[in-house]
Amino acid sequence: MIGNARGNEQKMSGRMIADKTVKYILFISAILSIVIVLAIAFFIFRESIQAWTEIGFTDILFGGIWRPGQDQYGILAMIVGSVAVTVGAIVLGVPLAIGSAIFLGEIAPKWVQAILRPAVQLLAGIPSVVYGLFGMVVLVPIIRQINVPGNSGYGLLAASIVLAVMILPTITSIAEDAIRAVPDSYRSGSLALGATRWQTITQVVLPAGKSGIIAAIILGIGRALGETMAMIMVIGNSVIFPKPLNANPLTLFLSQARTLTGNIAVEISYATGVHESALFATGVVLFALIIVVNVSARWLVNRQSSIQTTRQ
Repeated sequence: MIGNARGNEQKMSGRMIADKTVKYILFISAILSIVIVLAIAFFIFRESIQAWTEIGFTDILFGGIWRPGQDQYGILAMIVGSVAVTVGAIVLGVPLAIGSAIFLGEIAPKWVQAILRPAVQLLAGIPSVVYGLFGMVVLVPIIRQINVPGNSGYGLLAASIVLAVMILPTITSIAEDAIRAVPDSYRSGSLALGATRWQTITQVVLPAGKSGIIAAIILGIGRALGETMAMIMVIGNSVIFPKPLNANPLTLFLSQARTLTGNIAVEISYATGVHESALFATGVVLFALIIVVNVSARWLVNRQSSIQTTRQ
């Protein structure tokens, strides 16, 4: 009896040590992730201090002209270009991605899932330069057929379509996981109350998995804001303020533009002095945009949760 008791104590102590070890490892991993993000932010901001002090905060953020040779470093046109192409990609890509996630998670039979899920996941592994080549060879000539003066085919529309395809696998995979994580009891209860399958999906499953779906969209927006190579290849890469080509406001998306990431990638190899610091300032703005997107999405999720709690 005494030997068994000692053996059980040793097993318990061993389990406790293992649990604590894993706990500390996970804690250290979380801390390292935060430290890495802070280190990146500190490095980028440190390198951009010269630009903020010599050029000025307002001249960088609200200046519409980027001409390093003439000491003009306004990035407003590139901010507008980045936001416009991201909005276009979200408008085109999110409905398709959410629809794909619903189909794979709720409707498709297993043999269809076995074909479509690997195909969607394969899209995430395709290099961005391949998407850029596809856009140049296929999309740009098609868009060029739109009879609008000044339409070269390169512009926000081509970039938005390419970017929508690029964010598709990220949003689809995470949203599908969120939908599958909803307990089956929710579906059974809804169907038992007389709801149709589509009503169950739209009014029970999707609201229950809303936080995961919003997280998927956030990651998609982050991917869209951070994409570089494909955007350089299809957006026209002209440092101009995007504007409609004629009286139709939708022709805005036929305008050429340049994104924040494209600006950094194109010029960082030869930039020096204030020019280089201004490119780091561009990185700070991009970093801030991503933080704003994440904070806004978290606020939206918390607000919706509080509203639901109040109603209950």
